[in-house]
Amino acid sequence: MKTTTNTYRLPQTTTPEELEMNGIRILNFGDQVLLAGHCFSKGKDYWYGAAYTFTTKNHTCEGEVRLTAVSDKLFEDDGHAIEWAMKH
Repeated sequence: MKTTTNTYRLPQTTTPEELEMNGIRILNFGDQVLLAGHCFSKGKDYWYGAAYTFTTKNHTCEGEVRLTAVSDKLFEDDGHAIEWAMKH
């Protein structure tokens, strides 16, 4: 996961607000924040999925979240990236 994390420049801990301000699509899902991030590879636009988990009971935009999973696979749209994140 470290190589992928570095490739996409995802912080290990952050807040949903910071993720969203960086142009990443997020979805609150229980105690998780799921995301679809955009990247450009091999001359084409792609999306990757990732999942963060809240570290406290503060599930607002300012609550701390910790990275728990990042997809190795690239997806052709943000919906499939979020689907991947929901399963991880």
